[in-house]
Amino acid sequence: MIISDLFQETYLALLINKARSGLTMLGIIIGIGSVIAMVSIGQGASGTIESNIQALGSNLIIVMPGMQRNFGYGASSGRGNARSLTIDDADAIQNEVSFVKTVTKDVSGRYQVTAKGTNTNTQVIGTTSSYADVRNVQVESGNFISDQNVSGLSKVAVLGPTTRNDLFGENADPIGQTIKIKGIEFKVIGVTKSKGGSGFNDQDDMIYIPVSVAQKFLSGNQYLTTISVQATDQKSMTTVQEEITSLLLTRHKISDVANADFSIMNQSDIIQSASSITNTLTM
Repeated sequence: MIISDLFQETYLALLINKARSGLTMLGIIIGIGSVIAMVSIGQGASGTIESNIQALGSNLIIVMPGMQRNFGYGASSGRGNARSLTIDDADAIQNEVSFVKTVTKDVSGRYQVTAKGTNTNTQVIGTTSSYADVRNVQVESGNFISDQNVSGLSKVAVLGPTTRNDLFGENADPIGQTIKIKGIEFKVIGVTKSKGGSGFNDQDDMIYIPVSVAQKFLSGNQYLTTISVQATDQKSMTTVQEEITSLLLTRHKISDVANADFSIMNQSDIIQSASSITNTLTM
C-alpha cells in the first residue's frame, strides 16, 4: 500500500463518518484552546499581581505592629492593629540599620471625608515627605507633604485621583480647596498621578496628610500603623530585614523572636509567594 492510498482511505473514512469526525475535531480544538486559555490566564494573573506589588514601592520592607504567628499567611495576633511601633523606632531603623535608604512613618485609617456637599469614605495616610520616594508616589499637580508640614502641624492634604474625582468631580482642580476629615478642615495642596487598582486595592483612592497631624487629630496617640523601609538595593533586603528584627527586639526588650510584638513583610518574599500560588493554580 502506497502513501497516496493511505491518504485516500483516511479521507473516505472521515467523509463517511462526518459526525464522529466533527466531534473528534471539536474535542481536540476545545482541549487545546482550554489549555492555552488557562496558561494565559495564569500568566496574566501572575503578571498583574507582581506589577501591583511592585507599584507599592521599590526594595520595600514593611514593619507592622502585632505578633505574626505564621510567616506570610495565616492567623496573627492583632497584626496591624496593635500599638507597639513609635516614631523613635522608625528613627532608630533609619540611623542604626545598614543598607537603609529611606524610612517613612505612617499612620493610616479609613475616614468619612467631605467637600462642597460631597462625601466619600477613603483611606487617609498620615506620613512624611519620604513616602513619595519609598512608595513610588508621583505628584501630578501641586506638591506632596513636606518636612515643614510635618514639623509645623500643617492641616494640608494630598489627594489621589479617585478621591479627587469623588469629592470635586472628574479631573477637577482641587488645589487650594478645603476638605473635612472627622470635621477638621484640611487645605488641598496636591494631587497624585494614577497608579491603578480597584476596590480596597485602589491606590488612587487615598488622602495623604502629615503624620504629626494624623497622630494628634485622627488617631489620638503616638503610635504608628506601619514603618516602610526602602533598602539600598534588592540584594540587601534580607540583611535589612534581619537587622530590623534584631533592633526592634532589643528596643522592645523581647528576648524570644516568637514573642515579637511586630511583624515584617519583605516585598521580594510577597512577590515570590504570589507567583508560586498562581503558578501552582496554572499547573
